[in-house]
Amino acid sequence: MSVEIALIEDRDHWNNELRTLPAAHILQSWEWGEFKHATTGWHPIRIAYRRAGRTVAMASIGVRRIGPLNVVYVPKGPALDYGDPLLAAEVLDHLQRVARHYRAIWLKIDPDVIAATGLPTGEIDDRTGEAVGETRDPVGMRLMGDLRDRGWRFSTDQVQFRNTIIIDLARDLETILGAMNQGTRRKIRIAERDGVSVRAGTLDDLPLLYDLYKVTGERDDFLIRPRAYYELAWQRFIEAGLAHPLIAELGGKPIAHVILFHFGHKCWYFYGASSNEARDSMPNYLLQWEAIRWAKAQGYAQYDMWGAPDVFDESDRMWGVYSFKRGFRGAVTRHIGAWDFVPYPPLYTGYEEMMPRVRAWLRRRRV
Repeated sequence: MSVEIALIEDRDHWNNELRTLPAAHILQSWEWGEFKHATTGWHPIRIAYRRAGRTVAMASIGVRRIGPLNVVYVPKGPALDYGDPLLAAEVLDHLQRVARHYRAIWLKIDPDVIAATGLPTGEIDDRTGEAVGETRDPVGMRLMGDLRDRGWRFSTDQVQFRNTIIIDLARDLETILGAMNQGTRRKIRIAERDGVSVRAGTLDDLPLLYDLYKVTGERDDFLIRPRAYYELAWQRFIEAGLAHPLIAELGGKPIAHVILFHFGHKCWYFYGASSNEARDSMPNYLLQWEAIRWAKAQGYAQYDMWGAPDVFDESDRMWGVYSFKRGFRGAVTRHIGAWDFVPYPPLYTGYEEMMPRVRAWLRRRRV
């Protein structure tokens, strides 16, 4: 049965149906589309795909103008049951038509579909031909094969983290805590012993959240956007009931925070920050434990620590963050990543050659 295509223009209708779908992600939520429209000019188009009157897939499609042409992006989407290859094919067919309609240089998707779990060792089992240390997901493997057969390209621009660490919240809290490595449990106890406390944040804390985030960016040497960008994101999602700040304090003084985003069956650790004070009291460890406890209490099935290395060795820029996260003993989860559909290959080639120079120019202007 062919899918019917409907444009959705109501926030509650969109979010309520999206929550029920497999591979639903908060970057496909109504709020994320509105936020990116307001801050970076991506125009959201929200499409539902229906069979027999029932929504079986959804895609929040961002369109952005580049001169006379466009680029098209479906962040962490589309959402659907990728175990149904016919449905996936119909949705991809429609998205390819959308790309041609908008004369797109490229159409990018990066659905929340798992390629493999486990830490790859780089070794191959001679008997099975499989990578040692990981379990490949047949649905993700098939989807990547289908995309290649359609002529899609594994993107050179992986906008979102491809790999992450996911903690299964179906287990009881004692089991989750007991599975952590000894050093992580010890640091949680140090924070509790030193008197670190954790409270929920509110909209009144937005300036504090940004100030701590800025300190962290300066210390760890990563680029952060202007205050208004983050405050708008955090405010909109907190007001919508889709974000939850947790603030660690020592002696009544804020010293660290995390901001959790949550939607569907999953809670994500999207933002984290800490001051340069009281770092020996290990507030970040206690914050993660309280975040896990909060996510489980809210009924979420998974806690996604949002980000792990592309290459699992010390040369990867994410290695330091990964060293912290892996102590919580979640499952290393590798997604299929971002893939590009290229309606007009010469345009794509020109874009690929031009963009590194544009990015370098933008970086020089920021200095």
